[in-house]
Amino acid sequence: MAKGDQIWTNARLMTLDPASQGLGLVESAAIAVREGKIVFAGPAADLPSSELSGATTTDCEGRWITPGLVDCHTHLVHAGNRAREFEMRLAGASYEEIARAGGGIVSSVRNVREASEADLVAETLPRLDALIGEGVTTVEIKSGYGLTVADELKMLRAARQLADARDVAITTTYLGAHATPAEYKGRNVDFIREVVLPGLEAGHAEGLIDAVDGFCEGIAFSPDEMKLVFDAAQRLGLPVKLHADQLSNLHGAALAAGYGALSADHLEYTDDAGAAAMAKAGTVAVLLPGAFYFIRETKKPPVELFRKHGTHMALATDNNPGTSPLTSLLLTMNMGATLFAMTVEECIAGTTREAARALGKLDRIGTLEAGKDADFALWSISEPAELVYRFGFNPLHARVRAGRTHITA
Repeated sequence: MAKGDQIWTNARLMTLDPASQGLGLVESAAIAVREGKIVFAGPAADLPSSELSGATTTDCEGRWITPGLVDCHTHLVHAGNRAREFEMRLAGASYEEIARAGGGIVSSVRNVREASEADLVAETLPRLDALIGEGVTTVEIKSGYGLTVADELKMLRAARQLADARDVAITTTYLGAHATPAEYKGRNVDFIREVVLPGLEAGHAEGLIDAVDGFCEGIAFSPDEMKLVFDAAQRLGLPVKLHADQLSNLHGAALAAGYGALSADHLEYTDDAGAAAMAKAGTVAVLLPGAFYFIRETKKPPVELFRKHGTHMALATDNNPGTSPLTSLLLTMNMGATLFAMTVEECIAGTTREAARALGKLDRIGTLEAGKDADFALWSISEPAELVYRFGFNPLHARVRAGRTHITA
């Protein structure tokens, strides 16, 4: 090791190494970092003592270390909130009544269109800070509330700016096919051809898009309409993902798998064939218990089918103003266990290794292995299950991003 290199000693690791059993637990462990990359993660006894010379050493005092948490599905960039319509729903208002009062996605679209790029950045930072404060090192952010070419690109530019404002990795997803705006009501295909596809091309040309998403549902876009978007994404060499099977089974999971999608998300109504297709394609099932909880859903995603077929499962906050105003990935883990009967291992893997897989970034993040980015979190906990067991409690001690340490407590 040379001057400037770093070693964390007296640690316990959850490596999430896919070659290991379970969480890849290592007691009496160490992590060595050089130039922002992990060069060693394993038993301290296997780290040659000669390599300690010249390195900065941190005593972890027996704390557990996980890979940095990854929130792989968010709508974090938005303007305003929909607390008023939440209050209206509690008082018994119907969706139609809320819409007539100017609520619903229409209000979020209006707010984004009225906001400047600087406004969006400023309003998003507190939400991002909440995630960072719980050990998150990578966040996916979607567009989808602009629904014009200019406003979708504005959202993506704001998302890119967040990575300059905070020490966090941001990956952007173009969600032009999120909803049909009022001016295109009843003309989905026209909206796709006149707004979604031109926006996709413009965003790609500007380097703003890492992946392409859509909402395949009876209240949004049909499978055939989504194919127009996915075909265009493939021509541009962009990976795809899909909001699928949330409210009904339009076989969105199978559609996503057919395009080799990184992920299909929500999935409450996915059937056996869809789960099998996802497993075969390597498409990750991203489960979103925050939305399930907030809108009082009763149909749970088919976790047993995903286990049966070996479909990879991730968890994410789905932070958005309408159906999941959630900014805690720790609470998301507890919800995954409590609401969906996921195991501790599935919940922790789902916010690290599998979330990284859902972003197509498992080669760089998501596990503690030599060659990966030095993104990890130190936790003041006694055992791994404590991360999932507690809620309303944050045991983060420090967050390390590309080798840079941010002490929490």
